[in-house]
Amino acid sequence: MNQRSRHEWRSLAIVIGLLAVLPLLTKNVNVHHVIVMFFIYASLGEAWNMITGLAGQTSFGHASFFGIGAYAAAVAFYRFGASPWIGMVIGALAAAAVGAIVSYPMFRLRGHYFAVATLAVSEIVFQLFVSWRWVEGATGISVPVAREGLWTLQFHSSKLPYCYLALAGFVAAAAAFHWLANSRIGFYLRAIKDSEEAAMAIGINPAKYKLLAMVSSASLTAIFGSIYTQYILYIDPFMVFSMHVSIKIVLLTVLGGLGSVWGPVFGAAVLIPLSEYTRVLFGGTGRGIDLILFGVLIVMVACFQPQGIVGILRSRGRSGKGGQTRDAKAAA
Repeated sequence: MNQRSRHEWRSLAIVIGLLAVLPLLTKNVNVHHVIVMFFIYASLGEAWNMITGLAGQTSFGHASFFGIGAYAAAVAFYRFGASPWIGMVIGALAAAAVGAIVSYPMFRLRGHYFAVATLAVSEIVFQLFVSWRWVEGATGISVPVAREGLWTLQFHSSKLPYCYLALAGFVAAAAAFHWLANSRIGFYLRAIKDSEEAAMAIGINPAKYKLLAMVSSASLTAIFGSIYTQYILYIDPFMVFSMHVSIKIVLLTVLGGLGSVWGPVFGAAVLIPLSEYTRVLFGGTGRGIDLILFGVLIVMVACFQPQGIVGILRSRGRSGKGGQTRDAKAAA
C-alpha cells in the first residue's frame, strides 16, 4: 500500500467517523431521511464509478440494476415471506448476470454508442417490468409491514437504524471502490480507459476487465436497490427503473469527480439535499427542478475544472503549497 493510499484510508476513516455522529445530532425525521438518501446515492455513485470512472465506459442504464435489486427484495418478501437479505443476494446475482449478458456484446461499442446502448437496455427492462403481471406491473408492490428487526430490515419507530444501515452500506461500497482503484485490476482499467489498443499491446485483456468492472458495479448497485425498497416499503417501475435514477447517479458523480472515491460523496452532499428541498418546496410540480439546478452547477464547474469538486480542491491544495497547478503549467 503506497503513501497516497494510506492517506486516503485515514481520511476515509475520519470522514466516516464524522458521518456516523451526524444522525445523532438531531431527532428531525426529515434530516434523517436526507442522510439516508445521501448514503444510498453516494454508494450508487461509488458503484457507477467502477465502470465509468475507472474503465471509461459511460453507463446511462444503472437504474435497471437498481430496480432489479429493489424488486428482488420486494418480491422475495411479498411472494414468499423470505428475508430481504435473501432477496438482496438474489438481486445482486441477477443484476450481475444481466450486466454480464448485456454488456459483453456492447463492449465492442465505443464512446457515445456504448452510452446510448445502455440507455436502450434500461428502457427495455423498464417496459418489461411495467408489463409483468407477476410483479404487479405498473401498480407496483407494497412490501408487507413486519416486525422490526435486522432480519426483516424494517424499523417503524425511528429512521435512525436506516441511517446506520445505509452508512454501513456506504462504508462497504467506498472500501470496495478504493480497493479496486488501488489494485492491479484498477491500474489495468485505467490503462484500458486511456487506450484499449495500448493496453492490449502490453497483454491486458480489455473485455475481461471491463466485464469484471461491470459485474461488480451492477451487483453493488442492486444491493442498494434492496436497501431502498426496505426503507420506502413501496416500489413501482417508475420509481426504480426511471431515467431519473440513472441521471442522478451520473450527475452527482460527475460533479463530485470521476474516478475518485470522494467524487460521489461531494456530489451526493450537494444533489441530495437540493433534491429533497426542491421536492418539499415545489411538490409534484417541482419534479426535475433539482436536476435543472444541478445541471447548471455541473456546467459552471466544468467550465473551470472538468475533474469536478475533487479537481478544484486538489488545485487549491497545490496552489496553497505554492506549487503551480497542472492547468497553470499547461497554460504557461
